Amino acid sequence: MSTVLRTRILDAGFWIDEGLSVGIAHHPFFAIPGLLKQDGSPPLYYLLLHVWTSWFGDSETATHTLSLVFALACIPAAWWAGETLFGRTTAWICAALAAIDPYLTAYGQETRMYTVLAFLSILATLGYVRGVVDGERRWLPLLVAALTAMLYTHNWALFYAAALAVASVMFARAHAREALVAAGATLLLYAPWLPTLFDQVQHTGAPWSRAPSLHALLLAPGAVLAGDGPLVAFALAGAIGVATLRRRDVVYALASIVVATVTVAWVLSQLSPAWATRYFAVVLGPVFVLCGAGVARAGRLGVIALVLVLVFWTNNAPKADKSDVREVAARLAPSLRPGDLVISTHPEQTPLVRYYLGGGLRYANPLGPMPDPQLFDWRDAVDRLTAARPRRTLEPVLASVPPGGRVAVVAPIFRDYRAWRAEWTKLVYRRSLQWQRLIAADPRFRHTRHVVANEIELEKRFFKPVQADVYVRR
Repeated sequence: MSTVLRTRILDAGFWIDEGLSVGIAHHPFFAIPGLLKQDGSPPLYYLLLHVWTSWFGDSETATHTLSLVFALACIPAAWWAGETLFGRTTAWICAALAAIDPYLTAYGQETRMYTVLAFLSILATLGYVRGVVDGERRWLPLLVAALTAMLYTHNWALFYAAALAVASVMFARAHAREALVAAGATLLLYAPWLPTLFDQVQHTGAPWSRAPSLHALLLAPGAVLAGDGPLVAFALAGAIGVATLRRRDVVYALASIVVATVTVAWVLSQLSPAWATRYFAVVLGPVFVLCGAGVARAGRLGVIALVLVLVFWTNNAPKADKSDVREVAARLAPSLRPGDLVISTHPEQTPLVRYYLGGGLRYANPLGPMPDPQLFDWRDAVDRLTAARPRRTLEPVLASVPPGGRVAVVAPIFRDYRAWRAEWTKLVYRRSLQWQRLIAADPRFRHTRHVVANEIELEKRFFKPVQADVYVRR
């Protein structure tokens, strides 16, 4: 059933972040870690995706399948964690959560690292409880391997690691030696990446994000449970069940990991916004185990809560409405010839546009020409885009088009302004409109075609739709 749920939109078109993933993965294997100074992410997922695409291709279905594999792998991992920590009943509940959870269903059909991170979170949680809270050293290799892999997969694993330290101080002081051994081994394995991480902290970030609200802090764990409703249902039923558990130290440690991870992320995002609900894959492991253990001990109330949530989840299938770039590119492609210029006024969308329109074209954005359109450079992006004055930046780009040459301008349709309020997106909004006006008013170019996705579908699909206009140099 899980496979059926998680293959309904396996061939859905990519959105911006997926275009970035595939673009990075197309670079040489050993060049990827160095290139990520421009992206701000760790390398493990992109290295896996590079190998995967070399075997199975880079189509939507092929690359989504990599995420699907890890989403399905969460099922036996959750069963193992639940059975090892709290027994067979908890194991089956955890497995059911992992099998139906809409979070894993959605990201199991997306070319990003979140199901990999979720899978590793389950293993790291199991390794931590057995290796540190219980003091069984034979479990420490699992903790070190899973935590190191998490750190090399997504930077929010740093918040999870900090939360493990908090939990150790509060609830595992008797096994401080085991905690220090695991921390030292993990740090040793992660040390080669630290110089790149420090460079990324100084020059990249998430300027497209906004500081999260207090509501976001309080209900953040619901991100991996498909919303506030399931979170409240599990919290109410689980609280009753958890009260009857003998292993209070384990419960408290798991709860502190979730709370500390979310709190650290929230506080730091007030200083430098880097908040997105998809990042909460890092706490999926402890959330699932807590929910499974609580529901298993809550009796009839737990059964009712579990059935209601699972029914709700089964009918909460994701939709193939992440982006319409694929549709627009398919309609645009017949108007272009090799060597023509494609301008994406939404800069980080260029790798996605490049994926669908292919090579043989030249690419540019409001930062200027893009010699490598499969990679977007996030280093000091806000400062660079602020300094890139529209007329001065656009003129050499347009001047490079020969008579008879074509220019395709791919730009967002600014319909939902809630998506354009962050520091970066407000600037993109302004620059996009400026570039579109300047090109439309340039007497050297004649407008020949306007391209959008199906106009009937446009109003009810796609969070950030795009449009394209084709110009020919006179």
